[in-house]
Amino acid sequence: MSSVAEIDIAKTLQVQLPLGLLGFEPIKTYSLIAKPDQEPFLWMSVPDGEDLAFLVVPPSFILPDYAPDLSDDDADFLEIRHPDDALVLNIVTLRSGGAATVNLKGPIMINRHTMIGKQVVLSRSDYAIQHPIRSA
Repeated sequence: MSSVAEIDIAKTLQVQLPLGLLGFEPIKTYSLIAKPDQEPFLWMSVPDGEDLAFLVVPPSFILPDYAPDLSDDDADFLEIRHPDDALVLNIVTLRSGGAATVNLKGPIMINRHTMIGKQVVLSRSDYAIQHPIRSA
């Protein structure tokens, strides 16, 4: 999987999600923001002045053998022809008491070349919606 360095983010990139995120379907454009002091975590922020942002992480930092199975329809929608074309991010939920979980069942798949993405729901997987993040 990709490391944050391999994502090739200068500081901020625009990501288009034509179908939006689950529960946030009307929002189609996000800014993907890398802050060096927060690596490997990134922020997907709504650029239009709304106070809405999602903390995301490349799954390789949480589960090194994470291998979501992208359907042919989703691969076609995103125009992903090779695994290296995909940037995979997972949404992090911060919980009370400092605990955090990551949604491994609903990754955000982004075509690295077009920066068009889609949140997919992995129907045939044992990945959890609330996978605990353990501190190192």
